[in-house]
Amino acid sequence: MMVASLSHWQRLNSWLLAAFAALLVVVSLGYALVPLTVAVLAVVGVVLSPGVFKRFGVVDREDGLWCLALLAFAGLWLWDVWRTGTWPVGEGNQGILLPLWPVLAAALLIWLRGHRPLPWHWWIGVCLGAWTVGGIALYERLALDVSRADNGMNAIPFGNLSLLLGGLSLLAALWWARASGLSARWRRFGVALAVGAAMSGILASLLSGTRGGWLSAPLLLWLCYRTGREVLGAALQRWWQGGMLAVSLLLASVVVLPQSGVIDRVTLAVDNVQQYWQQDQRGSSVGLRLEMWRSGWALFQERPVTGWGEGQLEAARDAMVAAGELHPGVSAYDQLHSDIIDTTARRGLLGLASLLLLYGVPIFLFSRRLAHGNAGIQILAAAGLMVSLAFIDFGLTQSMLRDVRGLSGFLGLSLACWVLLRGEEARCGAISQPVNR
Repeated sequence: MMVASLSHWQRLNSWLLAAFAALLVVVSLGYALVPLTVAVLAVVGVVLSPGVFKRFGVVDREDGLWCLALLAFAGLWLWDVWRTGTWPVGEGNQGILLPLWPVLAAALLIWLRGHRPLPWHWWIGVCLGAWTVGGIALYERLALDVSRADNGMNAIPFGNLSLLLGGLSLLAALWWARASGLSARWRRFGVALAVGAAMSGILASLLSGTRGGWLSAPLLLWLCYRTGREVLGAALQRWWQGGMLAVSLLLASVVVLPQSGVIDRVTLAVDNVQQYWQQDQRGSSVGLRLEMWRSGWALFQERPVTGWGEGQLEAARDAMVAAGELHPGVSAYDQLHSDIIDTTARRGLLGLASLLLLYGVPIFLFSRRLAHGNAGIQILAAAGLMVSLAFIDFGLTQSMLRDVRGLSGFLGLSLACWVLLRGEEARCGAISQPVNR
């Protein structure tokens, strides 16, 4: 049997990362098939490739810090499963192995750092994913006449991840604009393709009716604008500013169209809040969220250190329902529609600390490189920061990390940005510490 060379592993990793971004929201099992394929290849590579362990010498303290954050989050979650004897279920019974996904991510981080993927595959995958979700959303809304585009899944992760792919596509436009080794015509084509993908992804989010994720849109656009101002020359900056303005105006025009349903969704949210506080009508979409958040805070106060645990949280919440303290509609959910509130009520301050570590370590590591002297590294740092900030916002109104696509998306997208960034540092001869300007 011929053993694939290390360069072959590198090419496979590159295309698999692209496939993950392209298929995450498009294919029903895309969130799992690609990471598991990488894991199988990693096992094969470790077993069959001579000298493969020498490649892992590039793993350093920053990689170790990220692995520590992943294992701390997974370890506490698994301890919670052990003490309660209950595994998370998730929508459609797909979430039973959720606590193991961060462990898999830590292992894949080490494998991918040893066999560095290339960034241009990744940006192609991001744009393909954004273009596809936009087409799906338009088809479902215009041809199937559904009220909210969802591609056969929960509309919330569909809309949130589509928005994130749109934001990452704007950064892909910057990468193509600065790509070396390409003619001016191909760079312009890549930029146009990426800008179109950005509008497609954001449009899919609007057509999904996912209101919570829209709060992050201004932040994502600002991060793209700031990155463009940093990496582009004076002439291109004017084009970038004009392009960002055009994207914003186009999206604003979509928002005000009655057919998009965006204004109706926002108006409904405002009405739900007024009904909750002024008329004590707690059974609406927003009203049930407020009820769940209220229950989470009350339950946290009873067990602030370790929380109630998997399965026990739902039982305690349902006891509040039986006592007439909560609307019965909250019992239909297996989470509290907020990553922070759900994690804190379920695993107490220990769980909150592990969640903050999971968010904070990537933010710290990517932020350090926003002022790097290399444009490609700056763009990848902005992309990684965008993933973390977007998921913090998404997690305010939805437990995205208890959703199979949400957790896989957060781990996979942020991990991809990190290993690509570190690969670019190695290729350009950059040191681990960023160059301050």
